[in-house]
Amino acid sequence: MANPQDSPAPSASRFWRRRPLRIRTRLRRGVPFASGLVAALLAVALYGALVPAPRPLNQQDVSQSISQALASITPGPADSQRAYQAVAPSLVLIETQGSGGTPAPSASTLPRNSAVPTGAIPAADVTLGSGVVVDSAGDILTCLHVVADATSIQVTFADGTKSEATIQATQPQNDIAVLQAAQPPADIVPAVLGNPRSVQVGSEAFVLGNPFGLYGSMSAGVISGLNRSFQLPNNGPQLTGLIQIDAAVNPGNSGGPLVNRDGQVIGIVDGLINPTNEGVFIGIGLAVPIDVAGGAAGLPPD
Repeated sequence: MANPQDSPAPSASRFWRRRPLRIRTRLRRGVPFASGLVAALLAVALYGALVPAPRPLNQQDVSQSISQALASITPGPADSQRAYQAVAPSLVLIETQGSGGTPAPSASTLPRNSAVPTGAIPAADVTLGSGVVVDSAGDILTCLHVVADATSIQVTFADGTKSEATIQATQPQNDIAVLQAAQPPADIVPAVLGNPRSVQVGSEAFVLGNPFGLYGSMSAGVISGLNRSFQLPNNGPQLTGLIQIDAAVNPGNSGGPLVNRDGQVIGIVDGLINPTNEGVFIGIGLAVPIDVAGGAAGLPPD
């Protein structure tokens, strides 16, 4: 039996001859990986050379981005537009025949800076004025001088419905009348009433009405005075506690609503101050506060 110790040991020369073969084999296997790595590094370097890195943002860039974003936002409707849309469905055109609708008196009957009613200029024995629906029963507030002694009264609602109307109540001391239509529209839209005591000089004010028969007109301004007074022409009553406005008021606006920025009725337009015989607006209009005027329709005060 052969002794293991007698087996010949591998020679050193044979070991060193096989080592280069192993190295070459490993190198051949690593060539694809190394080539891919080199190609990737070259691609990154080339991309960096062709596409420079983005510039860091500065404050000007941030401000410009914010401005562009704000400019792309569609602004909401103006306060005046919202106010008009809120009250327009409640606006009423009033046409009277006969002796109703007191016209503006001539200058010879007016002391300087006196007030004149804003009933429309009569045409063919028809006088135009304004009114506003104030409750679900269809009560229409207007000025007494618009309908005083009229032989017939016709009202036109915002939806085009026309109807004969009658006077249901009057408040002569405040030049206010309440009308009721004989055939009101199926859907009555009463205006929302506001608190006239919540406004101050400088508060926004809007007047809706039918000046010179131009239905559904609106003018804008501010509250320019509070607690004003004037005496109606022809020895009429002294009106007190009035709201002064600089929103345009002209013949035909009488009885129309004075509205705040929220579209709430805060007064009934009654007159304008003009020292001339023109009977048109020169900057001062007057309105009866709605908490006073509403009493004629049985509305509770605020």
